[in-house]
Amino acid sequence: MSELTTELRRLRLSRRINQTQLAKALRVSKSLIASFETGRLVPKEDTAQALDEVLNSGDKIQQLAEEARGDRQPWLRPWAEHERRAALLRCWELSIIPGLLQREPYMRELFAASPWSKSKVDDLIRIRLDRQTAVFTRDEPVELSCLIGEAALHQGSREVLKDQLAYLVDASHQSNVRIRVVPDRNLGLNPGLNGPLSLATLGDGSRIAYLDDQLRGRMATTTADVIELEWAWEAINDLSLSTTQSRDLILRLIDEHD
Repeated sequence: MSELTTELRRLRLSRRINQTQLAKALRVSKSLIASFETGRLVPKEDTAQALDEVLNSGDKIQQLAEEARGDRQPWLRPWAEHERRAALLRCWELSIIPGLLQREPYMRELFAASPWSKSKVDDLIRIRLDRQTAVFTRDEPVELSCLIGEAALHQGSREVLKDQLAYLVDASHQSNVRIRVVPDRNLGLNPGLNGPLSLATLGDGSRIAYLDDQLRGRMATTTADVIELEWAWEAINDLSLSTTQSRDLILRLIDEHD
């Protein structure tokens, strides 16, 4: 959770009031309070002020809400929370390295290719690094299985790409990380051409999917949608090299950069 959601919940519980009581005090719906505490929504200025007054928290909520409103990717927060709690993460990328496996120089070169300011690029890098930290430094290691199109292994400047490919090789030796490359010769017409996708399986067995695009991502949570995307991931997986073959291919590409 973000600092805002954590602090809001902590303050409410310390006052020994439930979401219904807090909603009544603010004259809003309980679902709105729940949205604040899960990070789906950020309180507007007047609502944040009212929360501080009811919870007797000075201007703490107002400050945290202002910071959260500056978040460059607010739609990503719910997925990042599922990502952090997942027991298994599966992803597919056709033409770039999956975000959880990107090195910072690669991120910077990737984001800098868009017409964004340096401050926005810095923010996007921070968000992505924070996601990596949340996933890879927890007590229970996540099982990560990534499918990567061969084209992604050729995109980037020489030094940045060589560094990124070396990182993939190192990551592939970790017991909880599986990296498989889908060679160009196997692609043909397949579901992977419809775009990148990520799948999270949580500890309770529930599954959620995430789809990205040029502007923002969205989650797929219905059983039918998730099953369809899992089928697509499995179809792409059938086209991939083994983990050993994939590592050998990446090593050959690194040698070509020497």
